[in-house]
Amino acid sequence: MNLQVLEASPLFRDIRPEEISGMLYCLQAKEREFPKGAVLYRAGAHVHELGIVLSGSISIERDDLWGNHLLLDRVGPGQIFAETYACLPEEALMINAVALEKSRILFLDMQHVLETCSSTCQYHQRLIRNLLMISARKNLQLSRRSLHTAPKSIRGKVLSYLSFQAQKQGSRSFSIPLNRQQMADYLNVDRSALSAELGRMQREGLISVRRNQFQLFIPEEEMELD
Repeated sequence: MNLQVLEASPLFRDIRPEEISGMLYCLQAKEREFPKGAVLYRAGAHVHELGIVLSGSISIERDDLWGNHLLLDRVGPGQIFAETYACLPEEALMINAVALEKSRILFLDMQHVLETCSSTCQYHQRLIRNLLMISARKNLQLSRRSLHTAPKSIRGKVLSYLSFQAQKQGSRSFSIPLNRQQMADYLNVDRSALSAELGRMQREGLISVRRNQFQLFIPEEEMELD
């Protein structure tokens, strides 16, 4: 196993590289390879393992009974997924985890992650701390998204998201980490409708947009930037 991906993973932050191999044995880690399109976890199932992407990428998706498809997240090398459900194995999955390409995944049994071994090594304690930090950060991201998708109108969603990005980056001229389709998926709106609304906002002089580059035209007194 190439440990470089794990060394760079937030889950193993502040853990010495030479300690990782021993920890994987203690955690009874299992490595598996999946072809493109393979379903790793399916909605309705119960899981007890979190996954770490070693190579490739995983899509976190949701499909409702009417066939509507929603892309929730994309997980790349070093990132983890399904940790919340693994902590609550009695809760059925509400999402699918699908391989976007040929991928190698390392699975860790959550019981072995949360229960320290008899020696209670400091590195295991750091692993648990890192897992808590990752979960807290994901919860914060979900809270932010819920704020951006709360407005009823597309314009309201766009203004909420762009205002946050401007405040985060400390400037009314900034770039966002999403392309147009990803932005539409994130705000849970139709891509064509989003593009049309951005065009109207630009014609009205509210914004200037070129691909993922934005500039907001807002009076100085109406917006405080960090």
